[in-house]
This record gives sequence, structure tokens and C-alpha cells, in this order.
Amino acid sequence: MFISHSHLPSTEDIYYPFACEEWLCREAGEDRVPVPAVHLWRHERAFVLGLRDSRLPNAAAAMDWLEREEGYRVMVRNSGGAAVPLDLGVVNVTLVRRGAPGKLDMNADFRLMAGLLAGTLEPFGVAFDTGEVEGSYCPGEYDLSVGGRKFCGLAQRRQQRAYSVQAFVNAEGDAAARAALVREFYRRAGGAGLDVRAGVMGSLTELHPGFPGAETWLRSLAASFGIAAPMPPAGASAARDIAAALRARYDPRATGDEDDKKGRSV
Repeated sequence: MFISHSHLPSTEDIYYPFACEEWLCREAGEDRVPVPAVHLWRHERAFVLGLRDSRLPNAAAAMDWLEREEGYRVMVRNSGGAAVPLDLGVVNVTLVRRGAPGKLDMNADFRLMAGLLAGTLEPFGVAFDTGEVEGSYCPGEYDLSVGGRKFCGLAQRRQQRAYSVQAFVNAEGDAAARAALVREFYRRAGGAGLDVRAGVMGSLTELHPGFPGAETWLRSLAASFGIAAPMPPAGASAARDIAAALRARYDPRATGDEDDKKGRSV
């Protein structure tokens, strides 16, 4: 199953693509959608926080700054990882699979995604290294880098019977500006920059001059998965409700009884 939201406008709720994947995982776990499922998407202007980011002392104020002064849609995701800025130069690739009972091998799942990306980038002459890039934003053991500069990070979201592996790929654009935005968010949130350093991130057009950019790679990537299907109407409707539930549970600015919020399940 292949679903593409190749261009979500700046007005679109950033929780929506994550809610779509939450629904896909649920349905995959109940054998109601075919797997593996792939979701490709981009958002014009969004900023995605990790759970730890949302717990910084001034996170709510920093989120307000991003929305009101910088014009970003802001969210807190329930998967792993940390803060990531998104724009149309960043391609998000998510793989949804059904989990084997009693089996948990996150490294194998990350290797699978790295292999998938390697296969789609190889025709453009792009080869990359795997391993944590210190000083990058959203650092992890399976950072993907070229010449020591990171262009992609991976995260996971696991449910009882299915899971998703998520990749953000800086295909084009100013990676230094994205890193500076993350660094400023952490400064305002009370994280003192969290060691996001200049010169550590890169986009593929910056790191590999022959790379054709986000649009061309996105078309090539989509073609490798076949014909994209629309989000099923039931899934699109459910995703709106899931998005609202995710915001209510994870956004530190959400109102309501704290004990009730902690007890909700999404």
C-alpha cells in the first residue's frame, strides 16, 4: 500500500500526517490494510518536537514563538526522536509493517529503512554513512550522513501489533538555517541549544552537487512504490479525530485536567 501527501500546505494541521500513520498502524495490526505500507509526505512549514523537547521548562513559550512570530505549524510527536523543522525541501518517508509477536529488533528496522533509502538514492550517485552525527539535530544511532554531515534522521513508533519507521530527508534547501532554527527553539525552551552545532547538517543538494532536488527525487521515489492510493475515506476521517487526540495529550499548552490527559490512549 502506497499513500502520498506530496505537498501539505502551511494551513494543514501538522498532526494530520502522523495521525494517518497512527491509523495505518492500527489497521495493519488488525490485518485490515496490506503491508508493508509506505507513506510519503511533505509540509510547507512545520516544526516537529519530540516528547523530551515538550518537557523543557519553557517549551510552551518557544512553541508559541514558532507559531506566532515565525509562522510554523508546531506539534509534539509520540514517536522517538527530537526537534525537526520541515519545509518542502524535506521529504518524509514512513514504512509501516506488521510486528511479529514477541519480536522486537529496532536496529533491524532502522537498517531496513536505511537500505530502502540507499536503493532510491543510488541512481543519483548518492552513497551515505550510518552512525550518530554529534551536534546534529534529532541525533540517533542511525543518522545518515555524507562526508560527516547529516541529511537524514530516523525514528520509530511501535504499537502492539504493528510499527512505523519514519525518516526525514533533507533533500534540498538551507540546512544551516534549519539547524539555527532548532538551536533557537532550544535556547528559548530552556534547553540551552542542546548542542546543535553549525556546519553539521546538510541537504543532499548541498552535499552532492549532482543530486536533482526534492521534486525529482520524490517522483523517482514514488515511482519505485507504484501507483499511489488516496487515504481511504474512513482513514482520513479517523485521522482528523486522532490528530485532535494527539494534540490534547502531547501539546504542553493543551488545557484540561492533567490526570485525565495522562490517562488518555491514542
